[in-house]
This record gives sequence, structure tokens and C-alpha cells, in this order.
Amino acid sequence: MRTVREHFQHPVGRGAVFVKHRNARPRVDESAYIAPTAVVCGDVTVGAHSRVLFGAVLTAEGGPVEIGANCIVMENAVVRGVPHNPVRLGDNVLVGPHAHLTGCVIEGEARIATGAMLFNGVRIGAGAEVEFGAVVHVNTVVPPGMAVPMGWFAGGDPVELVPPDDWHRIRAVLGRLDYPGTVFGVSQAPGQSAMPDIARRYARSLALHRYDETYVPVRDRPPTDAP
Repeated sequence: MRTVREHFQHPVGRGAVFVKHRNARPRVDESAYIAPTAVVCGDVTVGAHSRVLFGAVLTAEGGPVEIGANCIVMENAVVRGVPHNPVRLGDNVLVGPHAHLTGCVIEGEARIATGAMLFNGVRIGAGAEVEFGAVVHVNTVVPPGMAVPMGWFAGGDPVELVPPDDWHRIRAVLGRLDYPGTVFGVSQAPGQSAMPDIARRYARSLALHRYDETYVPVRDRPPTDAP
């Protein structure tokens, strides 16, 4: 029995912004949908039948972004790969509107709800859920099937779940996770701000965008289906 490949009438992401960054171009399966006003920048891969909706940004800022099959990245979500911490989404992952994902790995069939924030070094296990407005901090591992409750803080490995009103406990967990060192590669001396060093380092890295090139993806010519 002969298999006939499905051909798609329009180029992938017609009207979206495709950006060549650090000499890398996005690779998007022809069955995927990239909405107008979405941005796909640099070393980004989008798998079969995945959907990137209006205003979403997938950007490889020194680390790749890999989106699996049948994933949905909803409106105004930001997915950012960074040095030492690429982003990898397994198959059948849902990322809700206004979610922020940086340098994290999300295994298959997980759900990241509206407004959730995941930071560098995070791993979300298969089938796990991060609810609305929850924060999963750097280097945290959420086991398969676990749910981080709405608005709660998750930190550490093994993970500790803390309600948003327990600021003293959150602060204690934060101190062990080393946010400035993990995200920006800087150390913070007691009583001093790390922000001047962070700002300078981040500005140097982002300056590479001045060499970006936008382009319009062209649909490949459909192959001939031989009998």
C-alpha cells in the first residue's frame, strides 16, 4: 500500500516573524502552525502538528529551543533557550497564555498554565502540571504527575512546595538555589547588589541581536508521489 504525503498549501508561519540569530535559522515542520505576530528566533525547532499562537515568542538566546509534536504554545507566552540551559518540550505539551519558560526541560504530556514561570535548570516530569501563576525556580525538579498549585512557589530537588503567603520559607529556599549564579553567572557579595554586573553581562549578550536578519520562509516544492 502506497502512503501519500499530505501537502500544505501555504508556507509555514505566513505573516509571522522568522529571525536568523547567531547564524541559526528556525526549523519548523510543514504541518505546524505559527500565527501572525508570533516570533521564532534562532536555533528553534518546532515539531509536527504543533501550534504557536499570536504574540508568542520562541527565542534561542545562546541555547536551542526544541518543541516536540502536538505541542501548543498559547498567546504571548515566551520560551527562551539560554547558554548551558536549552529548552526542550516533549510531545503533547500545553503552554498557557503569558507563561514564561527559560532554560527548562518539560517532559511529555505536561501542562504549564496561564502566567506560570519556569526558570533555568528546571525539569518538569511527564504528566505534571504547573498551575496558574505558579513559580518553579532555578534547578528545581518537579516529579512526573505532580501538580504545583495555583500561585505557589516550587523550589529545590527534591522539590518543596510553598504557599505564596509564606515569604520566610520561600526566602530560605531561594537562598539555596543561587539565582544570580545560575541565570547570570555572577556571585552576590553580602550587602551588595549584583545588578550592575548582571546588567552589563546581559547587555553584552543581547547586543548580538544587532546582527539578526528577518526572512520569509518559503514552502518547499512538494515531492512527486511515484506510483
